[in-house]
Amino acid sequence: MPKMTFVLRDGTRKEVDAPLGLSVLEIAHRNHIEIEGACEGSLACSTCHVVVENVWFEKLAPASDDEEDMLDLAFGLTHTSRLGCQIRMSEALDGLVVKLPAATRNMMVDK
Repeated sequence: MPKMTFVLRDGTRKEVDAPLGLSVLEIAHRNHIEIEGACEGSLACSTCHVVVENVWFEKLAPASDDEEDMLDLAFGLTHTSRLGCQIRMSEALDGLVVKLPAATRNMMVDK
């Protein structure tokens, strides 16, 4: 089974099984990794924002315009930022490493 590694906010690395076809968000939730995913993967928020390690970023399909729009709302945006709900595991991504940002911004919560 493919594997992936989450770099947690405290710098700890957690390698987990990454079943083919699941999103990084789904894999995080299955492994009790703290990624919110407020919109449940419907591409309506940026709370599943992850920073992809450079070597892996180039292997991802380009972000859609809708994903780019949501990323503009993400806290701590970097040039390798993506939404975890939009990255689907494949054989080519076996070993993927993503870092959780220091914080998230949930625009879906009423203030």
